[in-house]
Amino acid sequence: MTRTSRHLRLLSAAALGILTAVTIGSTARPASAATPVYGEDFSAGLGTFTATGSVSAATAAARLSGSLRTDPTLTSAPLSLAGRRDVTVSYTRIASGLDLGESFTAAYAVDGGAFTPLETARTATGSTSFRLPASAENRTLRLRFSLDANSVAETLTVDDVLVQAEGGGGPTDPPAGSLPPVDDVSEPGPYAVTVDSSAGPDGDGWLVHPTDAGQGGVDHPVFVWGPGAGSDPADYEDMLRQWASHGFVVYSEVSSSSGDYMADALDWLEDRNADPADPLYQDLDISEVAFGGHSRGSIGTFDVADDPRLATTVHVAGGSFDGNGPDTLRNPALYLGGDEDFATPNVERDYATTDVPVWFNVLDGTDHIMATRNGQHIITAWLRWHLADEEFRRTQDFLSATCTFCTLGEVQHKNW
Repeated sequence: MTRTSRHLRLLSAAALGILTAVTIGSTARPASAATPVYGEDFSAGLGTFTATGSVSAATAAARLSGSLRTDPTLTSAPLSLAGRRDVTVSYTRIASGLDLGESFTAAYAVDGGAFTPLETARTATGSTSFRLPASAENRTLRLRFSLDANSVAETLTVDDVLVQAEGGGGPTDPPAGSLPPVDDVSEPGPYAVTVDSSAGPDGDGWLVHPTDAGQGGVDHPVFVWGPGAGSDPADYEDMLRQWASHGFVVYSEVSSSSGDYMADALDWLEDRNADPADPLYQDLDISEVAFGGHSRGSIGTFDVADDPRLATTVHVAGGSFDGNGPDTLRNPALYLGGDEDFATPNVERDYATTDVPVWFNVLDGTDHIMATRNGQHIITAWLRWHLADEEFRRTQDFLSATCTFCTLGEVQHKNW
């Protein structure tokens, strides 16, 4: 379409009382080489979107309703386009009942900047797509839908939001984080692993870490793990090795319902990182720390979850007994349970009262003992997201209707 014909089309639309902004790029379908980067069909609520004003997702689509007080908006979480090019945004929308002078707007923002309209209109039905300009490539993208209308009977329905792009982010070329990238979190990572089974403040813990820690200038995030009651680190050796092979420095010792031992272990690791005579000197990323555990180890994690040094916590088959465990949470939390696990009702109760961002999967065919082993690759991906800055995992693995782990059990998430 020429610039002149586009201008004439807009003038004709305005003459019909339809307010339409100049579209960004072409509405042609994305090139065949494009792959999905993000998708949301609102079948499980608003997903990664947050809302202001009157917005609901009761009918497996997001509906914005007009108001005299606050214009409703629907805004996506930041989406990494690292290594991506030829970015296309598509969605389905239905505008209903809008009067002259009222409109909806679909817009995008790059790297936290101002929102640029993709389209502004009074009437629209069906699907549409827009090619974003090159300035959006390799950046962080947010999408926003808003409605300027006065009556609850005036609505905008949004569904099937899809971002596609070429390059990067695929299974063989994931966007870069602070650790070497991997193709499959269910497989061992790129590091050989060293195990010290007489480590820690009292010499009775396990320290499992990359053998060549610090190689290539990598600073390794820290994960402190609490075993379940009646078990010790040896019972989780394959999992501790798995996490360390992905680049995490993992410490574990016999757990207690008090998490003080976790805080003491982190103190000990901080001392090692600061000691020039220690083999791990300045190889740890003390700003990227997680506590987590199985069963009683999860209870102990709740006990110290308000430690200001934490970035996230992991709770496997270990809901609090009194339902007050989530009161200490200050950071995003991962909950895992099993459909054959006696502890799952406690985890479900904790989920209901959790106020921080949380992702919860009740794994199919999983009892109390197997919950960690069946979920270990989920934990790996979670740590790579929250401790190693692999932001693409937010939507790819966790917070979308087509997430990697959504087929492994019953998934819920909130507060994102």
